Amino acid sequence: RRLQSQRQAVAPAPAGGRAARGTMLRSQPYSWPCGGPLDASTTALVLIDMQHDFCGKGGYVDRMGYDISATRAPIKPLQRVLAAARAAGVRVIHTREGHRPSLADLPQNKRLRSTAIGTEIGQPGPCGRVLVRGEPGWELIDELRPLPSEDIIDKPGKGSFFATDLEHLLRTTGCQRLLLGGITTDVCVHTTMREANDRGFECCLITDGTGATDRGSHAAAQEGDDAFDSQMLCTTP
Repeated sequence: RRLQSQRQAVAPAPAGGRAARGTMLRSQPYSWPCGGPLDASTTALVLIDMQHDFCGKGGYVDRMGYDISATRAPIKPLQRVLAAARAAGVRVIHTREGHRPSLADLPQNKRLRSTAIGTEIGQPGPCGRVLVRGEPGWELIDELRPLPSEDIIDKPGKGSFFATDLEHLLRTTGCQRLLLGGITTDVCVHTTMREANDRGFECCLITDGTGATDRGSHAAAQEGDDAFDSQMLCTTP
């Protein structure tokens, strides 16, 4: 049911460095945004949890036994989208999932699940303590390294709005529309999209700019998003 976009996810900027207004993206189930033409000043690209722990060798996902090629699949598409967004003057926001070194913000149920899987959060590993802020595994990957001017949202949970100032940042900068990419499609990306939709933001999922620990979960999450009118899909060209 996905429809390939016939334009770039964010139109290249003209000589002045800002995106021209009037762009609409072909997406499912209808063109995005539905509230009027795309405007760089009211749009944000949100890259979710592109961290070593989720897509790097020796990270959390790798140590759980998953094939990290599935979580690395979005990197090249997101590099294209990121370059276009920066050129167009679209606000870029990155998120990182992780916990305080004290683990005071780690819920007991999350700790127990990670222990049962065999990769307990907070324990030492090849990339430092698993999912702990400041450790090598918690850092964002070099391929999508943020610019000094780009905001990073540090979150303790799956959703990017829970226990963070993301909504405050979006409201104060006038961003009403969100292009979402990152990992994993079925968990952190999906949760963030639901949270954003409930808060009145228009969302568009970059289908090949997201990935999951297995391709079945990735496809199922996309089908679930496609079933709701306010959550739309597009792909990079």
